[in-house]
Amino acid sequence: MLANDAPYTIDAFHRGRFHLLQPAEKGHRSGVDAMILASVVPGGFRGRLADLGAGAGAAGLAVLSRCPDARAALIERSDFMADFARRSLALPENSAFSGRAEVIQADVTLTGRARVAAGLDDNGFDFAIMNPPFNPPTDRSTPDPVKAEAHVMTQGMMELWIRTAAAIVKPGGAIGIIARPTSIVDLLEALQGRFGGLVIIPVQPRPQDAAIRIVIKGIRGSRAGLSLQPALVMHHETGNGFTERANAINNGLAALF
Repeated sequence: MLANDAPYTIDAFHRGRFHLLQPAEKGHRSGVDAMILASVVPGGFRGRLADLGAGAGAAGLAVLSRCPDARAALIERSDFMADFARRSLALPENSAFSGRAEVIQADVTLTGRARVAAGLDDNGFDFAIMNPPFNPPTDRSTPDPVKAEAHVMTQGMMELWIRTAAAIVKPGGAIGIIARPTSIVDLLEALQGRFGGLVIIPVQPRPQDAAIRIVIKGIRGSRAGLSLQPALVMHHETGNGFTERANAINNGLAALF
């Protein structure tokens, strides 16, 4: 069933500077993770962005909202979610930058000629961002097959996604990833020899809590070492309010790096 037949919501992001049409009952719904991922791209970015596994396009559109000279390809395998991405671009609220975005329906794990034929050219992008599926297969699976496809990691998936990023990003271009801390070993192994100058930022719910996400940024072909930056703390020790830094990132007012 395509999105045209599915219940949906229209959600405002960046204080209404862009909107996203998202499934109401099944499929992946974007939120804070996507805004954090988008913030890996620096302000003033002027190149071509690949949003790998874009879903309805939240992270890619958030970059376009903040970077007026950027262009983005929203790359999504699922027919269901790619339709939501197309319809999000068609919303009148997004007319200011919808001409700088395209939807490419393709499997991120494609290789060689099949990948290029799908529109993912070698060295065709300046920056790739990704929020790859992060739940191990042993986690309790959702009965929603669309959401399961977006959330459940298969064997070797990190390697396949980062291999594609290394193929499509130009030398000297960048990668940004948000993932669970349990994925760090697989991520570092897959990044080795492809992206260097890695910078890792933990994401903590509160100052006293352990990190629930990590954000990694790297440069293709760099030989620089790894650095660990201070954590992004989302909330204060008590209460539900966001910290000043988290609020700025959620609303597209600041970059993470």
